[in-house]
Amino acid sequence: MDRYKQREIIEENIGYEQLRQELPYDDVESLLELIVDVICSTASTMRIGGEVLPVETVKQRFQQLDGGHIKYVVESMRQTTTKINNIRAYLLTALYNAPVTIGPYYTAAVRHDFG
Repeated sequence: MDRYKQREIIEENIGYEQLRQELPYDDVESLLELIVDVICSTASTMRIGGEVLPVETVKQRFQQLDGGHIKYVVESMRQTTTKINNIRAYLLTALYNAPVTIGPYYTAAVRHDFG
């Protein structure tokens, strides 16, 4: 499948038009392009969080992403105060981990707020 078609599928999966209204355009567009890069990658492996993973594993995780995950990554980036040297690698790792960390993140936030 070509890059343009993949982008359309991902836009639908993440609710791109809605996200553009809720978040800064550059944030949404940058994350969308990173997701498309991963989904369209022809590499056999990809480095995520310092680990070399089969690209098919990474693609499967990225295909699970939805608008909630994108909002979570953008929100997490806004709260980050440390210097990020390789923003692309950081964002790829954040997106890869989003489906498995979003639940505990919001649970901890609720506990903190209503503790």
